[in-house]
Amino acid sequence: MKLKLLSWNVNGIRAAVKNGFSSFLRQEQPDILCLQEIKINDAKRAQIQFDFAAYDEYWYPAQRAGYSGTAVLLKTGLKPLTVRRGLDQAEFDQEGRVLTLEFAKFFLVNTYFPNAQPELKRLKFKTEFNAAWLRWVKKLESTKPVVLCGDFNVAHQEIDLARPKDNVGNPGFTPEERAGMDKFLAAGLTDTFRALQPRQVQYSWWTYRFGARSRNIGWRIDYFLLSAKLKKHLKKAFILDEVKGSDHCPVGIEIEI
Repeated sequence: MKLKLLSWNVNGIRAAVKNGFSSFLRQEQPDILCLQEIKINDAKRAQIQFDFAAYDEYWYPAQRAGYSGTAVLLKTGLKPLTVRRGLDQAEFDQEGRVLTLEFAKFFLVNTYFPNAQPELKRLKFKTEFNAAWLRWVKKLESTKPVVLCGDFNVAHQEIDLARPKDNVGNPGFTPEERAGMDKFLAAGLTDTFRALQPRQVQYSWWTYRFGARSRNIGWRIDYFLLSAKLKKHLKKAFILDEVKGSDHCPVGIEIEI
């Protein structure tokens, strides 16, 4: 079975819908679409009729209104065996950052990683989150392989951002955050885009300031990672950098499993 998976930090699902999200969904027709930074709670969502025809919805909002949160849309008929919200750690789970769906042959983990924030005031929180997340992934891998995606809020290598020298030590390009990604890969996970396009310069996020997107002054901070057992099933890895509607664009993979 071939599956098309997309991941997109929509920077607010209500704003994304106003900017053509439903048309994007109909055009791309992913089997699985993982969303980050949905910025909507259950109460607000109940007041809105989203037009996500042919998709089942799984939501994990943050406790704080209008902040963070994740969701997964599955083509109707593609049913998960289990759905798990969070890492079983309250300090992280109140922000709705990790949504895990189990399928017959793999787990899917959709994650919105913390931003280290100006003055790196959340760098310690992010480092602790990374460690908890990797423990969760390895626990899942003891049962079956894992597909991991989301906004990791880090550019791993210099090729992954337009101005690396200007950003050394800034949020998203600190030695600690880059080392965190090193640990993920050292644990056996594969960066799918870089595995198939080792020298491709392409970004997934641009600041709204300074006309950065029109000048393509961006960062690649959105990823799909795979367990080693799934690497041979990877057929494509891509970035849909022409898709607008957020400061991020969708990233995706195709796997045959």
